[in-house]
Amino acid sequence: MKRKSCAFTGHRPQKFPWRYDESAVGCVKLKETLAAQITRLVERGFTDFLSGMAEGTDTWAAQIVLALREENSALKLHCILPCREQAAKWTPPAREVYRAILEQADSVVYTSRIYRKNCMLERDRFLVDHASLLLAVYNGEPRGGTAATVRYARKLGREIYIIDPSTLQIVYEENGANIPMP
Repeated sequence: MKRKSCAFTGHRPQKFPWRYDESAVGCVKLKETLAAQITRLVERGFTDFLSGMAEGTDTWAAQIVLALREENSALKLHCILPCREQAAKWTPPAREVYRAILEQADSVVYTSRIYRKNCMLERDRFLVDHASLLLAVYNGEPRGGTAATVRYARKLGREIYIIDPSTLQIVYEENGANIPMP
């Protein structure tokens, strides 16, 4: 899966100024930027996309891949879940979106059967281990799952695109160095 595969990481809705209001201008623009980057990766030959399926960035990216797959059947969505209960405490509409994505996914992998202390971290590492590129929506905070996932990808020398959710600026990193966008 790793050769031309992209994993997604990013913040959950509560980290964004608009929180759960997906009609907010900032959210709409972020989703457009995310879609444009995924489209560029497809143009570069990426066909396999891995989503951890957390609310926010992960589910938006998964929905974008599914929409692009309607025009390009070579695209594959792989949902990498930390445990079976991941969406148990989400709102009913959020669980409905989650289930709809899983039903359309090309594969669903659970890194743990049940919730336990490090299951989210294990899921995040699985994503990076099985991808050649990480696409992150990341605000630069040094703590949290997104920060840890970006650090792990840097440690492994993965290509990384980072979209700043406030400015929508994109930074491209390869082997730990910022370089011009390919």
